[in-house]
Amino acid sequence: MNTNFEIIERHINALKAGALADLPIADDVKFENPITGAQSGAENFRAFLSGFLSAIKDAQVLRSVCEDDHVVAHWEVESVFGVIQILELFRVRDGLIVESNAFFDPRPVLGG
Repeated sequence: MNTNFEIIERHINALKAGALADLPIADDVKFENPITGAQSGAENFRAFLSGFLSAIKDAQVLRSVCEDDHVVAHWEVESVFGVIQILELFRVRDGLIVESNAFFDPRPVLGG
């Protein structure tokens, strides 16, 4: 059985590979970030992420903390916009991400 951290690693590796179908997310995933605000649904989450796949060169988890069904990951994306530091709070249930709340500076992505 996968640990919750391994689920997050799978998520980030799927992003690196551009394999949105492999994201370990629940159909009713709730997500929030500085670009989309609060939204829900796997289809909406994949649609948001699909706009950035071509910009991602690499991604890696720098640190993580797991407690019960929560994982806090400090990770970074090497992208065409430069390196973007992300602090993200995930909640995992039954091997799937059910919540994601990401904190990052959106200015490089939005051209600001």
